[in-house]
Amino acid sequence: MNPKVTFIVPCYKLAHLLPDCIRSILSQTFRDFEILIMDDCSPDHTPDVSASFKDPRIVHVRNEPNLGHLRNYNKGISLARGEYVWLISADDYLRRPYVLERYVKLLDEHPRVGYVFCPGVKVRGGEEVKALDYSFHGARDCVFDGRKFLSKFVRANTIVAASGCVRKECYEKVSVFPLDMPWGGDWYLWAIFAFSYDVGYLAEPMVCYREHDLSMTNKLMKEDVAHCSAEDIAMPWIFKHKAEEAGYVQLQWDCLDSAAYEYARRIADKRYRAATASLTLEQFEQSLYQNTTQETERDYVRAMVYSYVADEYYWQEDPALARQFYSLALRKSFWTPKIWAKYILLSMGHLGNALRKSRASLAR
Repeated sequence: MNPKVTFIVPCYKLAHLLPDCIRSILSQTFRDFEILIMDDCSPDHTPDVSASFKDPRIVHVRNEPNLGHLRNYNKGISLARGEYVWLISADDYLRRPYVLERYVKLLDEHPRVGYVFCPGVKVRGGEEVKALDYSFHGARDCVFDGRKFLSKFVRANTIVAASGCVRKECYEKVSVFPLDMPWGGDWYLWAIFAFSYDVGYLAEPMVCYREHDLSMTNKLMKEDVAHCSAEDIAMPWIFKHKAEEAGYVQLQWDCLDSAAYEYARRIADKRYRAATASLTLEQFEQSLYQNTTQETERDYVRAMVYSYVADEYYWQEDPALARQFYSLALRKSFWTPKIWAKYILLSMGHLGNALRKSRASLAR
């Protein structure tokens, strides 16, 4: 008889952290699961650590040769026998013994829900540091309508990868991890699933995300930060084309806003996460022409990009550049009250600055 849930635990050079992850799963109050330790030809003692657990629900799968993280994930998904699949890296772990019970209950009660997630907690040096603010989607448990969830989610990936438990049919009917998205594959899947399913959310932070030098996030950033940045820019355009196919008009504009925000971050800030990934206006224009043939869409994105860039320069206390970019934004979208308001406040000098900062403080 197949288990209700399959845990897929990818492991590469993480044998020293694997026991914490496995113990957190074995301690769950809901017991009907299997654990696939997906050992991607790891050069450490992962096989020995796996063998040290005598629980028959644990299966050690060793790849020869190394497949890379996405192929390893997909192999685990193909081997999963459970109705629900939870992919959690060996360096992360479950924070509460009842989290699986709560996830299964929600999925069982809501067959339209494709996956469930909860906020995460950052762990550094073995200690819980703080809850990850970006991963909170409200103070109450709820089921989001997939399309409504997408309107905000296309702006940024706000789901901690280790916190998501997915109905296996999502992988079977929609998609597994695309091999050309080593950085943004999880963001892509959470969004693509939401086009076809609702999304479950539990407000209690019940999963821990470990921050350390060997994490997949750090590995990918060190190997090719430019590619990571490019994937984040490409993702809103991918979602926009999907929204076009589905006939979701408002979501298309939400995706254009998201694309504009990604462009602006790199034009004004010159930073991408903890690295440098700047973008020139010429490169921005090239990307714009590659992603849309509609001049109305191009002008809309230009206006939003210039406005966001102006905001960045404003908060960096560079009023000359902020004024320049607000002017550019108004040339592309003259009848936009929000841009005019910011431009007028900037022109009012100290009084305008005080009013804007007061408004921003109230908003926070």
